[in-house]
Amino acid sequence: MSDKELPKKEKENTPSETPSNEPSKDSQETPLASDLEQDHSKEQQQESEEATLENAIVDEAADKQDSEENTSETKHPEATTDADLDEEEDEEEQEDEEEIASSDDEEEDEDSEEETIDYHDLSKKELIAAFKKLLNDKPVQAIKKQVDEIRSEFNSKFDEEVAAKKEEFLAEGGNIIDFYYTTPLKKEFNSLYFDYKEKRNKYYKNLKRDLNANLEKRNELIEELKGLLGTEENINTTYKHFKDIQERWHTAGPIPRDKYNLVWNTYHHHVENFYDFLHLNREFRDLDFKHNLDQKLKLIGRAEELSQQKDIKKAFRELQMLHKMWKEDVGPVAKEYRDEVWDKFSAATKVIHDKRQALIEEEEKAYEQNYLIKEEIIKKIEAQKEIKNPSHQKWQKAIKEVQALRDAYFAAGRVPRAKNKEIWKRFKDATRQFNRTKNSYYKEQKKAQFDNLEKKKELVAIAEANKDSEDFETVTPLMKKIQSDWKKIGHVPRKHSDKIWKEFKSACNHYFDRLHAKKDEASAEEKEHLEQKEALLEKVTNLSLSGSHEEDLAKIKEMIATWKGIGRVPYKKRNIDRKFNKVLDGLFSKLDVSKKDSELIRFDNKVSAMVSQDDERKLKNEHFFISKKIKEVQDEIRQLENNLGFFQHVDDDNPLVKEVHKNIAKQKEQLEVWKAKLKKIKKVRSE
Repeated sequence: MSDKELPKKEKENTPSETPSNEPSKDSQETPLASDLEQDHSKEQQQESEEATLENAIVDEAADKQDSEENTSETKHPEATTDADLDEEEDEEEQEDEEEIASSDDEEEDEDSEEETIDYHDLSKKELIAAFKKLLNDKPVQAIKKQVDEIRSEFNSKFDEEVAAKKEEFLAEGGNIIDFYYTTPLKKEFNSLYFDYKEKRNKYYKNLKRDLNANLEKRNELIEELKGLLGTEENINTTYKHFKDIQERWHTAGPIPRDKYNLVWNTYHHHVENFYDFLHLNREFRDLDFKHNLDQKLKLIGRAEELSQQKDIKKAFRELQMLHKMWKEDVGPVAKEYRDEVWDKFSAATKVIHDKRQALIEEEEKAYEQNYLIKEEIIKKIEAQKEIKNPSHQKWQKAIKEVQALRDAYFAAGRVPRAKNKEIWKRFKDATRQFNRTKNSYYKEQKKAQFDNLEKKKELVAIAEANKDSEDFETVTPLMKKIQSDWKKIGHVPRKHSDKIWKEFKSACNHYFDRLHAKKDEASAEEKEHLEQKEALLEKVTNLSLSGSHEEDLAKIKEMIATWKGIGRVPYKKRNIDRKFNKVLDGLFSKLDVSKKDSELIRFDNKVSAMVSQDDERKLKNEHFFISKKIKEVQDEIRQLENNLGFFQHVDDDNPLVKEVHKNIAKQKEQLEVWKAKLKKIKKVRSE
């Protein structure tokens, strides 16, 4: 049977009959070609991405270099290995994997977003665990996308860590050329990635070997088929041989995709030639046509059943298999049936296609709404990093809100495939920018905490230097001040917090324990002084005057001297000095002691009490008070003398003039008393 005898639709390659990676050059002439091409356009986009696979034969030395530890300096070029090799590897992988692509590779009707996993919030340790799980649970050729995501996140986190360590290194005076940093986790990750590359390379080496072996088998079968045309053996034997070749052809396995069309067309060319050869024996040809017709009718029946299924996606996937079987597994039918069976098969195909197209359009509307929802979520995430007057509480609130937004993003559902990469990239950029801003804030907080640590260390040094001081009067205010300063300083790094607080507390407690012990010791003395003064007060209160002015005054002055020599009493009992002065006032009045002398004696006793109490503040206040009173009295005298100017022509016997003179004399007498007091207190304070 020649090509001219084949009906048009039998010779054409529909997209369903043609492998997805190699559409037929004649497919545009087929009614269903453009439709199915449209159906598959999105899957082909995904397949083109998946075709960019790992380098099948990666140089081992280069791969080992990629697995070295990452640093940031020229002295250790491994630092840039991960980033520098990515682009080169991707180019090599695309070339090699396109070479190795199998003719049996099928497109998946899956949204790539479903395969997208957000690894951003995982720690480096968790990323390694996820990497291990992928290597153990999934085929190595099916995890490239996830591995790339994990690797990107791990390197991003490690690079941030390297940058922080480098900053610390330089801050401590290190030379940038000497900087080198790695961690056990980085080494473990590089080892895992090296194992992954090894397994992947091995897989594609084996795949390439198997595909080429299958290609060789198929070429041998074609040569064997060609040999049937010139054979002189019995036609029955020849026909059985032909059927055996067909059977072996169907089980020969996939071949390199770029060889598929040529090999398939060559094979079917010689199959047609064989049927022309069989034309000489009509019985065998008709028998084969009948068998093929039965097989195609079964395919039509199944296609019609699929057109009634509710699960359109599942039906469409099976329809693709039916088209492949129609083209590759089932031979031609008698000429009178060719158009009829093809039309029936095409009609069932169109029903499924139309339903699928309607489903896609409906889903696209929903996906577009999901896209808009995700856009709004991304905008909200982007807004979260703009925090006015940032604080720990505000950032913690923002972190919770962003987590809720991330959950809402993943719950929003699929988006149009054409927009999936773009929206996913925007989402990752927004979350990464948020985390960078957050990390920058906490990095500054950490720096501030180290500054606070240095300030607190200075206070600890002051406390340690003064904790054994005997100068309690000077050191006590200092110790109280550094305690107040401590409270004003902010937080320090948690790992140093307890240690430095204990050091500071220990030094302060040591000092104040000594101070309290000293006060307790002084308190016992004060109680003894109180008892002595109480006894003396009772003695003075019961003192009987002899009637001799000089003798009684001498006795009182002796008691005053004794009182002054006793020392300080407890602060709460200091009122005993006023009681003593009150008793003295009574005695002085009996002795007819001048008011001036009496007041000076009592003042002398008052000052002595202040000295015994070691109360410099009271002495200072008393000094200020006396100076103020002197000025007031002087002003009063000046005013009275000025008033006398109004009485120049008035007789001195005038009662009003007499009163003014009397007041002036009284104020001058009082001025002398205040000046005497000032002299006394100056002397005491200067001693």
